[in-house]
Order: sequence, then structure tokens, then C-alpha cells
Amino acid sequence: MKIAWFCIPAHGHTNPTLGLVKALTDAGHKIYYFSFEMFREKIENAGATFIPCDGYDFEMEDKENADRVGKDQAFAVELLVSSTLALDEMVTERIDELQPDVIVADSIAYWGKLAAMKHDIPFVSSTTTFAFNKHSSRYMKHGVGEILKMLFSMPKVNKQIKRLQGKGYPVKGLLDIVQNDYNTNTVVYTSKYFQPCSDTFSDKYHFIGPSIRPITDAFEKKAEKTVYISMGTVNRNREFYRNCIDVLGKTGHQIIISMGANTDHFDAVPDNIEIYESVDQMAVLSISDVFITHCGMNSASEGLYFGVPLILFPQTPEQDAVAKRVEELGAGLRLSSISKDDILEAVARAIEEKKFKQAAEKISESFKNSGGIKEAVAFIEKVGS
Repeated sequence: MKIAWFCIPAHGHTNPTLGLVKALTDAGHKIYYFSFEMFREKIENAGATFIPCDGYDFEMEDKENADRVGKDQAFAVELLVSSTLALDEMVTERIDELQPDVIVADSIAYWGKLAAMKHDIPFVSSTTTFAFNKHSSRYMKHGVGEILKMLFSMPKVNKQIKRLQGKGYPVKGLLDIVQNDYNTNTVVYTSKYFQPCSDTFSDKYHFIGPSIRPITDAFEKKAEKTVYISMGTVNRNREFYRNCIDVLGKTGHQIIISMGANTDHFDAVPDNIEIYESVDQMAVLSISDVFITHCGMNSASEGLYFGVPLILFPQTPEQDAVAKRVEELGAGLRLSSISKDDILEAVARAIEEKKFKQAAEKISESFKNSGGIKEAVAFIEKVGS
């Protein structure tokens, strides 16, 4: 079977797919993975043929544009249409040449979904966040102001839809592009238990559990309690880190901080605190008792997989949806502020109140009992046959 796979230029959307890609290529299927140069090595290591999307005036590669997409829906639509049209000629040519049996695309790589519609090829959505429908979308904050702004910008959106129609894409409106319907074939990298409103999705949705990498470099546990802090690759809040260092340095806990490029110029770091640019997150989580996290879907899922209670510090609406679900299931608590007192109190509660650990272990169990990559492989094979 031949599979064309599309993803956006983001680690959090690419990494969860790699185990599944490897399993499919190991099973003898040929995968052509449309992505970006920075991901070439990972994709080729998973056994796929890498097809570059760089250099096509693809505006989602621009960091400022990527940040704005989350906040401005009309801009997001314009950007996805421009990106789709920038890639249109190359994608059309490659699809005509490859004749794939199925197209798999990240739920935000709309150009993959649109290519499947245009070429009438069976489609599977690869969803690395929660699956969203009218029920589960109440977890996302879309305030009144944002909805009004969206309504005012509709003429712009309609103009973008016409641009797509002019290039042969059979779309009637915005919802055709951005929303998966009840019958969209979908692989979701979480469990039914963790997915909000999972009973409102059809059996075309396969909740396979998170994609967990094996531990490569073991971490030594140096204290009775280990606290891990990571805010993902984008957080630059030095005051937050400084407060964590000052207040948690006075505890007897082992504190491991993964700080990205933020690691310079923190003086007077106490002995119980280890600061790294990056770590083998699986290894650290396997010895952790508390995880202070920005609630990216992958990070939160990895912490919960190891049964670690979370201290929730979301930075975006998508992360807030994850935080809300963790709170609802009792596996973590929100950081009220970045003050030293609040940080210390949250860590103490997460360690002392056993209910958080028990709830995290219940989610962990649901992940381990999901159908995993095996179920996803069988499902994609069925769609493409």
C-alpha cells in the first residue's frame, strides 16, 4: 500500500506519528511523508521517503505567523489557503505520480485533507491534540470577542474559499476544511478515557493512546522526591524559572529543569537543582513524583503515562483544554500564579495529597490498555484497501 502523509512544521505534531510510520513501513507499506527539512532525519529514520515542502512560500514556517494563527482565525484561514495554494502544483504533481491508496494528514495540515478531497483519495486524520467536535470544543476558550471578530472577517474568509474553488478544491465553506465530521476516519493519540466527550465520536475515531518513546539515557534518582519542570520549547518566562530555583532550592527534593536555550545566567543555583537545555523526558518522568508542565498534549500525556501528578501552567487555549481535562479527572492542579508561595504550595499538595497520584495512575492505565500502534496500522490498512 502507498501512503501520502502530510504534517505541519511542529515537533509536537510530527513526533507522535513516527512510531506509527515505522510500524507501517516495517509492515511493507510505502510512506511518502510531506514535511520540512528540519524533520527529514527523523522521518527517514522511521522508514518513510521524505518529500520537502520548504521553499514554496509556505508562510507557516514563519514563527510570528505560527504564533498569530492560534489567536486570529481569519488570518489562520488566509494562511492555510495560501499555504495550500503554494504547495498545490507540487502536491498535485507528486500525487499524480505516486498514486497513493490513502492520504494521512495532521488535523491542522489542512492541505493534506484538501488534496484528498481534490483527488478523491481515502483520507485519515492524524490528531495529536484532543479530537474536537461541537461537544468537546467547549474545552477550548473562544470568547465572544473572538467570535465577533470571526463574523466581521467572514467576507475575507469567503474570498479565500473562492481561491481554493478556483483551483479545483471541492469546498463549500470554512467548516469543510477545519472540522472533521462524524464520519471522518481519525487516529487520535490518546485514550477514550482521557479524551473529553469520547462517547460523542463515531467508531471511525480510533483512540490509540499516546506514542511513548523508549528511554535512551537513564536518569539517577538522587532524593526521595523528584520534581521535573519543563515548559516546552517556546516558554521564555525567566521570572518563573528564577522563582522555582529560589523556592525549590530550599526543599530536600531533587529538582530537574529542562529549560531550552534559557539555561544561561542563572547564578547561585542550589545543589539539589539540575538545569539542562534538554533531557530524555521519558527517563526523567520515569523517576519523577511531580511534573510542572505547560500542558502540551505530548508532555502531559507522557507525564500521565508514568503516573506522575501534574502541576498545570498552560500558555495557549489548546494547552488550557488539556489542563482542564487533567483537573476534571483529578490528576493535577493549576498553578495559581508564578509567585514563590504558590509554586511551593502546589508542589507540596501534589506530593502529599495521594488523590492526584491515584488519578494519574488511572489515566496511565487507560493509555496502556488502548489499542496502540497495532490498532492504528490495522485501521489505516483497512481504509487504504
